[in-house]
Amino acid sequence: MTRGTGRDQSPVAPRSVDVARLAGVSQKTVSRVFNDEPYVSTEVRRRVLEAAEQLGYRRNNAARALASGRTRSIGVVTLGTALYGPASLLIGVERVVRDTGYALRVVNTMEGDPAGLAGAVDSLLDQGVDGIVISEPIEEEGAEGDLSVPVNVPVLVLGAPPPFTASTVLYGAGGADLMAQAAVEHLLDLGHPTVHHLAGPQRWYAAKDRLAGWRAALAAHGRDEPPVIEGDWSAASGYAAGRELAADPEVTAVFAANDDMAIGLIRALAEAGRRVPEDVSVVGFDDIPVAAYVTPPLTTVRQQFDIAAQEGLKRLVHAIENPQAQALPASDPPVHLVVRASTQPPPPRRPPGHRRHTASRPRGGPYEPPLPNGGSSTHH
Repeated sequence: MTRGTGRDQSPVAPRSVDVARLAGVSQKTVSRVFNDEPYVSTEVRRRVLEAAEQLGYRRNNAARALASGRTRSIGVVTLGTALYGPASLLIGVERVVRDTGYALRVVNTMEGDPAGLAGAVDSLLDQGVDGIVISEPIEEEGAEGDLSVPVNVPVLVLGAPPPFTASTVLYGAGGADLMAQAAVEHLLDLGHPTVHHLAGPQRWYAAKDRLAGWRAALAAHGRDEPPVIEGDWSAASGYAAGRELAADPEVTAVFAANDDMAIGLIRALAEAGRRVPEDVSVVGFDDIPVAAYVTPPLTTVRQQFDIAAQEGLKRLVHAIENPQAQALPASDPPVHLVVRASTQPPPPRRPPGHRRHTASRPRGGPYEPPLPNGGSSTHH
């Protein structure tokens, strides 16, 4: 079948009626296939899609938007950063949105901009998006009260919520406090008297959640709460914290709010002659790809960004397409603690006045780590 041409001899775009004719079905059936409606057999769906591919047919989303009052687009507000967590969550959202048949519009915000979130949401609403995803929001300096922009489309917040209201607000990718609590309980179960915390910047709701989980675990076990050291998510800030913690011989366990800080922390401890895990156990958060290959391999909490994005977008699309229906329930996020070689029971307590001999490991000298103790295991 050849496409027709206009007066200027340019090809005429194939129409749904052309697809229907080639596939041997009605135009209504073609519409049902492309709207992903039920009651279409697998064989008919295959014929329609093959015919559309053969003809180079693309459905007219602009016409659909006029007919339905929707643009079939979802907007995402995300912090402009290359940090592993936000970047991985955005990739997960992009994959899921593409699979739903919606277009994706992304607006980045910047730290330190008090109008960043409001301006980003306003921009997406001007583009006529049908729903909005707010990914890993942070507390904006100078921002007061609720989001000033009236939001009349469903909103999905991935992470802890900023203070704002909308017609429909859904929450997903939460549970960081429970994940942090599991990390701290792992260290306490090994016998450590308490656990120090290297926190993320407290403008981030994600960092606040992990801090809350650390505190909850210590409180549940009746343990002392050491002073918190706040980093900025970077390995450099973890290194600076490690130099401070290494000077305290009572420190035997540290929970870091992300893996990058944990890796910097381990480097500083090693340079100070504090072996990991023989002297100090360390747990991170995220399970970045390199976590399994540092020395020693890092025990950490694995975040499943694809699952969080998939469940959240499913609930958002349901809210968009069924505005009068009850929201789909959210499920509790899984907690995956990946146990590797950076944690073990604390060293035996030495009598007062006894000092460990460290002549074989001069301060600042090269670090020769122990061999990994058997790979990794995942606790659910």
